[in-house]
Amino acid sequence: MTAREDFWNDPDRATTLLKERTRVSDLIDTWDGIFEEIEDAETLLELAHEEGDKETEQEVARQLGELEARVKTFSVAIMLDGEDDDKNAIVSINAGAGGTDSQDWTEMLFRMYSRWVDKKGFKFQMIDFQPGDEAGVKGVTFSVSGEYSYGLLKVESGVHRLVRISPFNANGKRQTSFASVFVYPELKDEIRVEIDEGDLRIDVFRASGAGGQHVNKTSSAVRITHMPSGVVVQCQQEPSQHRNKEIAMKVLQSRLYQIEKEKQNRKMQDLHDGKDDIAWGSQIRSYVLHPYRMVKDHRTDFEMGDVDKVLDGNIDRFIEETLISGKVK
Repeated sequence: MTAREDFWNDPDRATTLLKERTRVSDLIDTWDGIFEEIEDAETLLELAHEEGDKETEQEVARQLGELEARVKTFSVAIMLDGEDDDKNAIVSINAGAGGTDSQDWTEMLFRMYSRWVDKKGFKFQMIDFQPGDEAGVKGVTFSVSGEYSYGLLKVESGVHRLVRISPFNANGKRQTSFASVFVYPELKDEIRVEIDEGDLRIDVFRASGAGGQHVNKTSSAVRITHMPSGVVVQCQQEPSQHRNKEIAMKVLQSRLYQIEKEKQNRKMQDLHDGKDDIAWGSQIRSYVLHPYRMVKDHRTDFEMGDVDKVLDGNIDRFIEETLISGKVK
């Protein structure tokens, strides 16, 4: 496609295709490199066994450890192939059941994701912030701009549960709090309607109705059928066939724009309908600070004991495990 003479006639489409080609080429090169290094390691290990070379065996073990990390990174990369994965992300966090504790928990999650954004080198922009009544945050919405930010963060959508001794309870009782995280792709406001002439069937015919002899005796009316969508528009109000075609094309563009807008709206509604109630039983991850310390993802069963590290924004392992498992809500 990039070799075609008309490739740069549409710069935006050309840029998108080049970006896709670069991504696929990089994935193939990475795979080839990993495969070659595995073969080299196998050969070296066989030689080390034959010679009884313990030092070389240890070197191969070190190489395999590095290769394992590269394979995991590669596995995540090939999962980021969704339609919107390369878009920026919009993240909303809202307090659920639990009163002041949940609002405090919402602020803790906001801090966690803010730290993650900083560690990734992504850009952050606040959209909406609603402070809590006594402490914390009722709700916060922000955008994250960075490479595959939506593809990475989409796995965070769902209910997050915190179990701890409540700092807002005078009796020091254990409290369970909930907050929801909703991540959706940042869609462009402008919908571009591209019409390929090859997709059109244009018929001309004699106009009917008012307009005098000229309208009735010449084939000035135009009917345009957009074959992929089945949309048909026609115009016969002008005496000029060229003018009727011009008007019909504008009507066609408007019709196709509306269709695309409806698709976009349905897409956003489907994403919104996928949200769970912010309550017990619908959580995707639990953060337990008491009676033990553990963060566990209920989709993959992956867990980490260093809760402070996780709440400080080190959530990449949870993201990676969920992406690789394919268990994205």
